[in-house]
Amino acid sequence: MLVPICEKDFLGKRLLVTKLGGRRVGIIGLGSIGSRVSKRLEGFGCIISYLSRTKKSSIPYQYFSNIVDLASHNNILIVTCALTSETHHIVDKEVMSALGKEGVIINVGRGALIDEKEMVRCLIEGEIGGAGLDVFENEPFVPEELFEMDSVVLSAHRAAMSPEAVSDLLQVIVGNLEAFFANRPLLTPV
Repeated sequence: MLVPICEKDFLGKRLLVTKLGGRRVGIIGLGSIGSRVSKRLEGFGCIISYLSRTKKSSIPYQYFSNIVDLASHNNILIVTCALTSETHHIVDKEVMSALGKEGVIINVGRGALIDEKEMVRCLIEGEIGGAGLDVFENEPFVPEELFEMDSVVLSAHRAAMSPEAVSDLLQVIVGNLEAFFANRPLLTPV
């Protein structure tokens, strides 16, 4: 049943709504996805910094080589990096603590990049301000606690299933196969 907004009791609830312009946003992984996210955030006037395996000389954003420093410098962390043995749980208790009570974590990478149990605990305890999650550590299972939190936005990880996205993916796959068999660099090396 749909309940009109005017019938809901929103008084006293902290909503996960804030002005995006001027916010400090740290991007973990400035590859293809992270770069596209950063370009969109520029349009909102965000102050962008990043963590990546290497500093990119052509990128004007502030570079951090340490994730805890990146977290302590920003209001929002966006996780876009690849999942490897080095990045598994890259966002852990220490990172969340550095991000702080008003900090928001957005994960569009892989679920296991975040220590999900610790994130749920930090959200419950008010140690971080919120989360936007498109991926989960043990998909398709989502921690039940997240469904009840006003400070969390959940997505079904289906953005890649649009006809346009599938077409783009097929073009990349074909391009990578052609490059591989021609002994040229891949379009999207990981």
